[in-house]
Amino acid sequence: MTQKPLIFVTNDDGITAPGIRALIEVMNELGEVIVVTPDRVHSGKGHAVTIHNPLHLDPIKIDEGPQKEFKTNGMPVDAVKLGLAHATDRKPDLLVSGLNHGVNNSINVLYSGTMGAAIEGAIEGIPSIGFSLDNYDWNADLEPAKHYMKKIARQVLEKGMPQGVALNVNIPNLPLSEIKGVKVARQAMDKWHETYDKRTNPFGRDYYWLNGNFSYEDKGKDTDVYALKNGYVSVVPVQFDLTAHRLIKDLKDLES
Repeated sequence: MTQKPLIFVTNDDGITAPGIRALIEVMNELGEVIVVTPDRVHSGKGHAVTIHNPLHLDPIKIDEGPQKEFKTNGMPVDAVKLGLAHATDRKPDLLVSGLNHGVNNSINVLYSGTMGAAIEGAIEGIPSIGFSLDNYDWNADLEPAKHYMKKIARQVLEKGMPQGVALNVNIPNLPLSEIKGVKVARQAMDKWHETYDKRTNPFGRDYYWLNGNFSYEDKGKDTDVYALKNGYVSVVPVQFDLTAHRLIKDLKDLES
């Protein structure tokens, strides 16, 4: 009997988020599922790991389907590291992270806990995908996203992924009939312009609250932002090698 593919599911919105429950439902149709995820929201934590506090790995049962399901008090990347070390006895065939409530396109990939977990999977040599939806509402219609999560995950299971690469998938907030399809794109060169609201607490101590606006500066039509704005599911291959290879030759004078 052929062994079903093992699919590792995680996220950064916490174990009870509607997005991950939808992702688990879809992955149950494709293989044997193990879930390890934070016990609470850890948006914006990027590739952070827990160093100075002990970690817990607690079994939990929410839905039928997953072979095993755990929550941890750690970050999304902790969930991947800890889960691979102590929650499964074989290497997963696929790691999926999400479905995130909110987009992770452009520069947001660097801040995203969803993508931090997916990239950690790639570091471990596992074909990995981060899924995000362009809607922050926990009551959003997730059916269109389910369709594309299944389609893309199935293709990665069948064809694999190059070593060290993960897919960053962003899904528009549109009815399934209005989504035009999938567009493979590059990461847009857009950015946040942050401000900090200065306030004073009742004891007279100043504190600051992050605010800001996202600036759409990249006018290219081959980007994830453009694809999403025009009704496509954007797929960007990302890697953890941050080396600017094109500059190595130009910087050789530093070696003299």
